[in-house]
Amino acid sequence: MKEVLFNTHDLALIFTMFICLSFSVFLITLKKGNKLSNCLLACFLLTQAAIPLDNLINFGEAFRPFALNLSPNLFYTFGLAFWLEVPLLLLYIKSLVNKNYQLQKLDTLLFIPFVFYATYFTVDWLMAENSIKLAALKQNNIETTPLIDRSIYFFRECFRFSISVLCFLELQKYQNNIKNEFAELESVDLTWLKVLVIGFLAVHLNAIFVSLGIIMSYDIGIIVDHELLGLTSNYAVLLLITSLIFFSAGHSKIFQGIDDTLISEQDKSIEVFEPEKIQKIETYLLQNKPYLNHLLTLDNLASQLSMGSRNLSSIINRHFGKNFFEFINYYRVEESKRLLLLEENKTVTMLDIMDKAGFNSKATFNTFFKKLVGITPTQFRKEYWENKNASSPH
Repeated sequence: MKEVLFNTHDLALIFTMFICLSFSVFLITLKKGNKLSNCLLACFLLTQAAIPLDNLINFGEAFRPFALNLSPNLFYTFGLAFWLEVPLLLLYIKSLVNKNYQLQKLDTLLFIPFVFYATYFTVDWLMAENSIKLAALKQNNIETTPLIDRSIYFFRECFRFSISVLCFLELQKYQNNIKNEFAELESVDLTWLKVLVIGFLAVHLNAIFVSLGIIMSYDIGIIVDHELLGLTSNYAVLLLITSLIFFSAGHSKIFQGIDDTLISEQDKSIEVFEPEKIQKIETYLLQNKPYLNHLLTLDNLASQLSMGSRNLSSIINRHFGKNFFEFINYYRVEESKRLLLLEENKTVTMLDIMDKAGFNSKATFNTFFKKLVGITPTQFRKEYWENKNASSPH
């Protein structure tokens, strides 16, 4: 019982497998939330479980002999997950940030490299005689790997890195356009997911260096410690997957998505809108002050006005020349100015003024106020009361 079955590196891979499998089962059986997002995340996590299993079978001292006795087909088969991993991550992100997102025919293009490699792998390995496979596995080592396999490995890592870049760009696109639908951005903070995507970008870039290191070490003669780079990736993936599960479980509800039609409409030529609709919007905002709601969204306001979200977005963008974020916070600044000029608010804290005006972020309050008024809220109140006291009769 004192025999050590696994080393530390194997345990990192086993932990990754266990976490991914456990959470993927949870997501598949979960009845709440976005079903498509949950399914895509579950599939992504299954690939993250298959990849360490592939490493354990091919390189684990304890797993390799067992797999060799069980079936030679176990070798390399789970490596197919490398081709599925990042496309699934990209689709998961798209399903989060795009409202009512549905899989499209163009999305299948992401899986073309997988189809080609799976076909090659089936013919080259799975359909080969067991005797040939066993002979290759018994004397298998990185040094004897054919150059074509190393080239495919390098292409695979470049492909994964490229799709990771698309994941990052998708988040950037969301962040750039989110102000068209939300008046406060605290509840739609993407920092955690962006950090994770950058983490996977780094892991996939490191994988390119590993593949280059193998080629340089065994085909060019320049020795590179590719094993250390590979081990570093294993631990990094464990950290990233753990973080992904923790933050997606805690923050996934914030992703309400953006309506792509609202974004595309901004590029159209200037339209002339009915004066009655513009008057209706202005009157409603002045009389009912919906902007005092910290969590006001475009959909909320459109519902209150009995208008379509697309129509309201068009009017705000092209008639008022602002995005929704700027439009609502303009009214909040005007409300905060009114509050600051009231006698009873002379000693009220700025946080209370901010809250009463509908702002949910001190940074947004100060930034918008100074941008529109030219001075900070504190300076505005101070100058007003100093001037008023100076002009009043003694």
